[in-house]
Amino acid sequence: MAVNDAHRPTLPALPDEATDRVLASGLLPELAHAFGGPFHFLLPDAFDASLRAAREALDAAGVDGFVYFAKKANKAAVFVERAAAGGAGVDVASVAELREALGHGVRGEHLVVTGPAKDRTLLHLAVQHGALIAVDALDELDTLITGVLTGGVRPARVLLRVLPPAQPHSRFGLDEAELATALERCVRAGDALRMEGFSFHLSGYALQPRADLAARLVELCLKARVQGLEASRISIGGGLPISYTDADSWHTFLAEHDSRHYHAGKTFHTGDFYPYHSPVAGAGALAALLATRPEGHARPLSALLREAGVLLLLEPGRALLHQAGATVFRIQGVKERDGYLILTVDGTSLSLSEQWFNSEYLPDPVLLPQDDADGAPGTSPPGTSSPGTFPASVGASTCLESDLLTWRKIPFPRRPRTGDLLVYPNTAGYQMDSNESPFHDLALPPKIVVDRTDRPRPRWRLDRHFT
Repeated sequence: MAVNDAHRPTLPALPDEATDRVLASGLLPELAHAFGGPFHFLLPDAFDASLRAAREALDAAGVDGFVYFAKKANKAAVFVERAAAGGAGVDVASVAELREALGHGVRGEHLVVTGPAKDRTLLHLAVQHGALIAVDALDELDTLITGVLTGGVRPARVLLRVLPPAQPHSRFGLDEAELATALERCVRAGDALRMEGFSFHLSGYALQPRADLAARLVELCLKARVQGLEASRISIGGGLPISYTDADSWHTFLAEHDSRHYHAGKTFHTGDFYPYHSPVAGAGALAALLATRPEGHARPLSALLREAGVLLLLEPGRALLHQAGATVFRIQGVKERDGYLILTVDGTSLSLSEQWFNSEYLPDPVLLPQDDADGAPGTSPPGTSSPGTFPASVGASTCLESDLLTWRKIPFPRRPRTGDLLVYPNTAGYQMDSNESPFHDLALPPKIVVDRTDRPRPRWRLDRHFT
């Protein structure tokens, strides 16, 4: 059932040497057999490299900064461990995340606690361990001040989270009036509270709005110091884009894809897709941000930070997890339908989390042929050697009509077969566990840490996160 269709859009992932070595090693079929279901493999060396690159970008710009890993981007313990070993912090938003970060070696003063309406237990633990707390509302600030004044613990370290003017309907942050009130209360709290600065989170990945708002926070720090507050740092959150594919592939895909290329004629809005290519990405995006001139200023953001003596805090998630892992499924059924194949794999779309944005994970999965009765690995059984491609959508092993991992009809170079593996690349950043659940009582895919890929046989272990 090969199809000669030169115009079917593809989206090849950027090459990654470590991932390619794992794919070529023969390890993945053994792991699929051992665990009897889908799994994720993690490449923590990529995390280390991204963390180093972020620090190098700060150093090159002459900016004092500190990086917190946004733990919500991946639950694996190994990334928290690598953050601790690398002297970075961790961004947490729950009691469980805070405890896990501490348990895996992160110092309390290297934690930042974010999220809305934090409960008293979380606030108490944050204060006890000297964590920095991004205050999202006035009642939260009051809880901190009252608790510290009556509890006999160390002063609370806080940032005041600012409502972005460009996103006035956001449910997060303090507006202008609330911010003025919060500053007054911080002054009155005296030594019971350390107001260390301001923070924000912006949706989207544009650099100019981030530079503009960061410059405003620098100005707020200077004004807060006049009131006697410390105000020595700002946090700009995450939002540093990464690139999954090259520019030509991305723009060609956007120009060519339409409902004909998806199972059941499903329509996706281009604006809902993650920007799978970015001209500047990761540490390069950070360098570009620091070089951006905020509106109304004659100098770049880096110069404003240096002159004001303001420490820049970052909370990247995806940007630290670029090429740090992939997700593996086994094909357990193949069906022909209307000129294309529907593959059913041994997992669910909940392991590829773009569905929460009414979107899908677009980078092409890699098909790994496996041994079967028809031939050796990489060979095709009789009747599958015709020229062209084999378009296939990928469904989950559930009874839900809408549960597809990939609606797009991916043009595979050979016919997929039952028992073959599908490897979705670069899924460590938000994809592999944000939406996972044991639906149908299916076990959650385990995470396999590949510590060494520079050997003929990679060394692996189970991640220490067991929840």
